[in-house]
Amino acid sequence: MSATVSPAHPASPVDLDGPFTGPIDPQRWPGLAEPPAGARSAVARPVAERLFAAVANRLPLRVLLPDGRSLGAGDGNAPVMHLHRPEDFHARIGHNGLIGLGESYMAGDWSSPDLTALLTVFAARAGNLIPEPVQRLRSLYLPRQPRTERNTTANTRSNISRHYDLSNDLFQLFLDETMTYSSALFAERGAELAQVPWEALADAQRRKVDSLLDRAGVGEGSRVLEIGTGWGELAIRAAARGASVYSVTLSSEQQLLAQKRIAEAGFTGQVTVDLKDYRAVTGEYDAVVSVEMIEAVGFEYWPTYFRTIDRVLAPGGRVAIQAITMPHPRVLATRNSYTWVHKYIFPGGIIPSVRAIEDVTERHTSLRLRDRFSFGDHYAQTLRLWDEQFAAMSEQVRELGFDDVFRRMWHFYLCYSRAGFESGYLDVQQISFDRRDTEGQR
Repeated sequence: MSATVSPAHPASPVDLDGPFTGPIDPQRWPGLAEPPAGARSAVARPVAERLFAAVANRLPLRVLLPDGRSLGAGDGNAPVMHLHRPEDFHARIGHNGLIGLGESYMAGDWSSPDLTALLTVFAARAGNLIPEPVQRLRSLYLPRQPRTERNTTANTRSNISRHYDLSNDLFQLFLDETMTYSSALFAERGAELAQVPWEALADAQRRKVDSLLDRAGVGEGSRVLEIGTGWGELAIRAAARGASVYSVTLSSEQQLLAQKRIAEAGFTGQVTVDLKDYRAVTGEYDAVVSVEMIEAVGFEYWPTYFRTIDRVLAPGGRVAIQAITMPHPRVLATRNSYTWVHKYIFPGGIIPSVRAIEDVTERHTSLRLRDRFSFGDHYAQTLRLWDEQFAAMSEQVRELGFDDVFRRMWHFYLCYSRAGFESGYLDVQQISFDRRDTEGQR
């Protein structure tokens, strides 16, 4: 089941880092109420059990089993995984691979007192967790991306709405007052960064937006295209500089709240927010900006994304995007994978690498990468603050109608994402482009 479930009245609140025994509504979460069964599961479960034990025994963690045994190469300070229902856990892993890791957490087969620390151990070894011979076979038994989740013009709005149209009220519970759902840029550095409080987040989000607008050269009279509106903060800050902004989104919920916030800020005359696919944009713009939207494009559409930007960029114009990135070999290895994040959080997406971005722009456009700024450690702390706020607002989330399984799913998503940045597997970059020295190449 994806995060598209309509809210219903759930059971009692849950300790997101503790054991969970349900109940699980099989109508809302098909496949989670009971572990996989049948002939395939009977074969896959014992294989998964042996494989997981072999992996765990190479990692600096501890897996505690109900019978008192333990797995793992970690010492007493290592992250701990409590395996409450080993047979169910192994059945899910055997049936769905790493999708099963997240599903088994949602179902309560395992828990951890520090989920981020545990997932960081896995993320740090993401490329070699599974032996290479087994990796080569994964395409034979793991789920594949449904054709309905490819980011064609027919599918993209559905993919976006499954996440961003969940509920504005839900996002307002754990985002700061700027309603910015992307990495902040804190003033703090080093050890201080790991201690930034919630109160620092809103200003850090404004700092991030201003940094991107500076890179795009947005000022008085600029004609700005924003691909991916969010809830309107970037458009508001661009308009405050004297720019006119045309912003496109495929989330009706975001459009409504962004328009409300823009009107309240007094910029209705300077900002237009349309419900439109980026591919349908026309006109000419001095600056094109896009914050963490390329991840939702899909790798086969990256050329289309950048060709669109190239097509509408005015002579002398500049482009600035904020993008989550990962190492290029991992892009090549996972670009056809169907993951837990695809199934439950962001259907149709894939994270690019800097090399992929450079390759696509050089081969398909006149745009050239001119500057980039990396701040992945700031994303780790942004996610920490979101997760802490989400946990603090757990009762209010429940009152909105999101059940215990959803709340465990969301906690896993935030910790899983943070682990990617903590381990260095993921990064986030502000990247700027222009057309210098490309005369005659279009």
